[in-house]
Amino acid sequence: MTEQTEPVVLVTGGAKRVGAAIVKRLHREGWRVAIHYRASASEADALAAALNAVRAGSAVTLQADLLDTSALAALIERCVTSFGRLDALINNASTFYPTAMDALTEQDWSTLIGSNLKAPLFLSQAAAPRLRKTHGCIVNITDIHTERPMPGYVIYNVAKAGLRGLTLALARDLAPDVRVNAVAPGPIEWPDDGQIGEAERARILRHVPLQREGGVDQIAEAVKYLVCDAAFVTGQTINVDGGRSIAI
Repeated sequence: MTEQTEPVVLVTGGAKRVGAAIVKRLHREGWRVAIHYRASASEADALAAALNAVRAGSAVTLQADLLDTSALAALIERCVTSFGRLDALINNASTFYPTAMDALTEQDWSTLIGSNLKAPLFLSQAAAPRLRKTHGCIVNITDIHTERPMPGYVIYNVAKAGLRGLTLALARDLAPDVRVNAVAPGPIEWPDDGQIGEAERARILRHVPLQREGGVDQIAEAVKYLVCDAAFVTGQTINVDGGRSIAI
């Protein structure tokens, strides 16, 4: 495809929830969007169809299992084949479930570290040559629990803390051509698998100074700022958490 001037973003896990909100927000800014998904084909296709109805040829879907490191370079090249360039990578895809110390396994480590840390690293490596050409950026979606570890989520906490460290390391190594930042959500949207019940939700919100959930659009706005408006910002993490990270 002939390269066009409209910028291009690849959002991993872009079919649903936070990822879909990011896709829609950047699309409204005039970006072309590559919506990565692993198993959510129907949601990804529906989102792309809706966006293409607004602006023809502005959205594609790309399937990949991010735990398969050998497939990550091909994912980047499929995005570039579709749109001719790459200007931003949003490492949003994540796996989240508890791992108590007396029950965690090596498979849990492979899954949680793989999706939350290993995949962002190697996808960023694959994207870096393309992003250097466009003086683009990377935004990692981390978690405020890199600072306040959740009991019973040992491996997830470690993985997201690693992703925060990766943000700092890549910001140094990819400068001056590529900016790298992160957004750390707090209580934005509850998991849709029911693993956090009503009582636990109420307990969490009691520790949030703003006393409410944020909603996925708040994450999308922070990502939009870092991608579109923050030309002199790199190596930073924005906590979007209603003040949870400063509460006792």
